[in-house]
Amino acid sequence: MIAKIKHNSEEFKIDLSKPLDISIPLTGNDDNVNAWYLDPPKIEPHTDGDFIGKVSEGASTNFNDVWFNPHSHVTHTECLGHITDAFHSINQKLKQFFFLAEVITVMPEQSGKDFVILVKQLRDALGNKKREAVVIRTLPNPIEKKSRDYSNTNPPYLMESALDLLVKKGVEHLLVDLPSVDKEKDGGALLAHKAFWNVNGKPRTRATITEFIFVPDSVKDGTYFLNLQVAPFENDASPSRPVLYRILE
Repeated sequence: MIAKIKHNSEEFKIDLSKPLDISIPLTGNDDNVNAWYLDPPKIEPHTDGDFIGKVSEGASTNFNDVWFNPHSHVTHTECLGHITDAFHSINQKLKQFFFLAEVITVMPEQSGKDFVILVKQLRDALGNKKREAVVIRTLPNPIEKKSRDYSNTNPPYLMESALDLLVKKGVEHLLVDLPSVDKEKDGGALLAHKAFWNVNGKPRTRATITEFIFVPDSVKDGTYFLNLQVAPFENDASPSRPVLYRILE
């Protein structure tokens, strides 16, 4: 199904029948992606006395309880409420769902014991392009990213200056295949989060950060339309399903 999208006075065509899903699903087992020192998520039949919510156990329906943390266990999208005293809900802040996005691939560079994404790398990858969303795939890019436990591994992160560049470029939505844009153990500094949401100036209330995506190698760098949908949780973050669509010539 070919759809026409008008964006900044330009018209683009995309094929809605060929979505490129870059989310990681919640599986509810030990192979689920994980971070922040939590136990794996659980998806289990609800029990109440003799009742077990499972058809194979005699129930009329499958009726599961789900335990998880969106920041630790699944692709999620968060708003500035993630780091502010005041409550902000992603369900209230994200009100548009289609964006012109640029997919870029970056090899984090070593800095001491850390691996970081530098402002120069983003500047080189984006050039003069103006995009509402930027999708960052890091190298190496094994399929194991979808089931890795990142706790106590000091994953790569973005330097504060890299986020400053995205803000200057007007990027409203940042998507990364990392558990966080910030260092795992930074003493609560959260420099990248604070820079992207400009919490020390005029807060960027519409801006979002999506973490724990996975961009397959088959998705080439370039310009796409992004459909970014979240589950309607009144929370600072929610499970999300970012989907890319190639732009047709």
